Amino acid sequence: MAEAHQAVAFQFTVTPDGIDLRLSHQALSEIYLSGVRSWKKRIIRVKNRVISGVYPASPSSWLFVVIAILATMYTRSDPSMGLIAKIQEHLPVSQMSTQCQAVVSAVVFSTMLWLLLIFTMRLCLKQLLSYHRWMFEQHGKMSTTTKIWVALVRIFSGRKPLLYSYQGSLPNLPVPAVKDTVKRYLESVRPLVDDAEYERTNKLAAEFESSLGKRLQWYLKLKALWASNYVSDWWEEYVYLRGRSPIMVNSNYYGMDFQYVTPTPIQAARAGNTIHAFFLYRRKLNKEEIKPSRVPGTVIPLCSAQCERIYNTTRIPGEETDSVQHWEDSDYIAVYHRGRYFRLRVYQAGRILSPREIEFQIQRILDDPVPPAKGEAKLGALTAGERIAWAKARREYFSSGVNKRSLDCIERAAFFVALDDDERGMMADNSPEGLDRYAKSLLHGNCYDRWFDKSFTVVYYKNGKSGINAEHSWADAPVVAHVWEYVLAADSFQLGYNEEGHCKGEVDSSLPPPQKLSWEIPSECQEQISRSLAVAQALADDVDFHVFSFREFGKGKIKKCRVSPDAFVQMALQLAYFRDRGTFCLTYEASMTRLFREGRTETVRSCSSESSAFVRALEGGEPADVCRRLFRAASEKHQQLYRMAMTGAGIDRHLFCLYVVSKYLGVDSPFLKEVLSVPWRLSTSQTPVQQAELFDLVNYPEYISCGGGFGPVADDGYGVSYMFLAENMINFHISCKHSCSDTDAHVFGGKIRAALHDLLHLLDPVYKEPNKERSIAEVKKDK
Repeated sequence: MAEAHQAVAFQFTVTPDGIDLRLSHQALSEIYLSGVRSWKKRIIRVKNRVISGVYPASPSSWLFVVIAILATMYTRSDPSMGLIAKIQEHLPVSQMSTQCQAVVSAVVFSTMLWLLLIFTMRLCLKQLLSYHRWMFEQHGKMSTTTKIWVALVRIFSGRKPLLYSYQGSLPNLPVPAVKDTVKRYLESVRPLVDDAEYERTNKLAAEFESSLGKRLQWYLKLKALWASNYVSDWWEEYVYLRGRSPIMVNSNYYGMDFQYVTPTPIQAARAGNTIHAFFLYRRKLNKEEIKPSRVPGTVIPLCSAQCERIYNTTRIPGEETDSVQHWEDSDYIAVYHRGRYFRLRVYQAGRILSPREIEFQIQRILDDPVPPAKGEAKLGALTAGERIAWAKARREYFSSGVNKRSLDCIERAAFFVALDDDERGMMADNSPEGLDRYAKSLLHGNCYDRWFDKSFTVVYYKNGKSGINAEHSWADAPVVAHVWEYVLAADSFQLGYNEEGHCKGEVDSSLPPPQKLSWEIPSECQEQISRSLAVAQALADDVDFHVFSFREFGKGKIKKCRVSPDAFVQMALQLAYFRDRGTFCLTYEASMTRLFREGRTETVRSCSSESSAFVRALEGGEPADVCRRLFRAASEKHQQLYRMAMTGAGIDRHLFCLYVVSKYLGVDSPFLKEVLSVPWRLSTSQTPVQQAELFDLVNYPEYISCGGGFGPVADDGYGVSYMFLAENMINFHISCKHSCSDTDAHVFGGKIRAALHDLLHLLDPVYKEPNKERSIAEVKKDK
């Protein structure tokens, strides 16, 4: 219990001579430094709020306006047109001299003028950011209007914006017209149904549009006027937080480590560097020193609201709905190893522990021989099972006493760390099953060695590999990917390791050891843990995963064919699915709506009449020129759908919100019920590289990530995530369920490979499919 004594600032005993008070100077020093750090953060937060609040102006511009107005007073001119005199008449202080009153009145007028200028500039910037026609122009052919618009955006954007500087200037997500959404919906389902079914759907849609749709739309427009975003809060609540099934596999997603290299084979050292890098990122986040995300290759900012909950955030289970709890700060992480939970403080004397010190502390946990308490080892299974069962167990067994204190420690931690005894990643023999097992381990592990409720869990394996598992309700994958990219780059290119593979630096041997959390888990709770584990284990065992690198070509060769790489892969997926199942299906591709304030995602319905016509023509043996023409039309249609989704003209979020309104009003809509009941049998997502400048792929081409993935959305469908790496590689993560006899991740992966080759051969007839995959050495040589 040494760590408990260190947490006590003073001790006292009662003697015949009085009270003997003994102070712990070390503990008092820690309290003082902790308070100083807290106040520094508050001051920085207030300062940043002021800077962001007056953006695109700066606080110093106020002084410029004041000086300019005061200067005009000495030239006997009145730029205020009498307002300064009016302000002087109504000043409450009469003891001032006339000259002093005039100066005060001028300062008041200058401040009012400055605030008016800020409001005007922000309004202008908001109007400029509402212009989206640039996105629909041909690549490399910018109109004069767009050129002028770009220049104005640069002018009104100011200099050196902070992370949240643009938040007040981002436009609100527009509400599309019901008739436009219904029209686009009917277009999207046309290739999926026969004529009779389409006619029936058309009648349902027409009836909805002419009657109930108008009423629901009125309420939705009212919400759009009041709320910053008419979709996001309902999307978070009803799609994520009200889901009662396990979030493991069904909701959480993962990100992988470098594919070909492991910076160090020492587990504790890898944890030391990357945990330190996570806290460096959090410090930059708190100071808002991270640059606002932008649309790649443009000056257009994206919403940064999701960044606020990266750290110190946990999903709290409830019987009807969960909630997302975020705390202002946390100076420690929660660590799991061999059934034990530990609290590891990452700050000492007001500073972040060095990577070497964190490695030292992690090694202490790895070497700790203390066995887990009764019921502790598989406690995390509660977060992997049904949400209602976890909510009831939390209320009954973790609402007071030692269990509550330990649970609070986990939930308030900056993030969660899992130390695995397994070895994962691409093994020395390059066996394809290695990446498959790696993906499954990150997605669900043993179903009890991750804390699935935390905003994210970082996993460290025995061979030095790492990965991340993220909860989905608080933010989308690009936000987590941004952190992960920074951590991987800082680990390898900034912090580094010594010759023995340990973190650099020295160790303060007086560091208090990590604190093991205590639990008192009754037998009834242990039974519930076992039931939750059984549910989670059945779900995990049913997941079939296949991860592979497609190394024959990448976005470089695709661009030479004058085709969008994303559209190319989406057409390949349509072709692969048709060959796999002999039909088409409703296809989901995730698109962002972060061009708007508090925007999250929208759906691109990749299966269109154009894509299905192309696939049928290619499979039907139509001439190559006909197939090429149909492919071009399909890829252009896909790009059009993607752009419309990004600019607020998507289908699914609008229909979803109309459905929510109908439920609030207590009315049923057969049309909306049918729309939301059709499963997404092909759910896809691209994982873009957001910070390519952090990685030196010229000198270190092997430092590329495997990307990440997610579980299948439908029981009889596929989940496909893909990532373009450099110019010559595409990584795919494919998931499905063993319980469905019609799906097989490895078979579907093979069909995707064949479809990619066939499409490139169609566009580039001289292209010949290689007999085998190129070696890693050949890939490095190309780069």
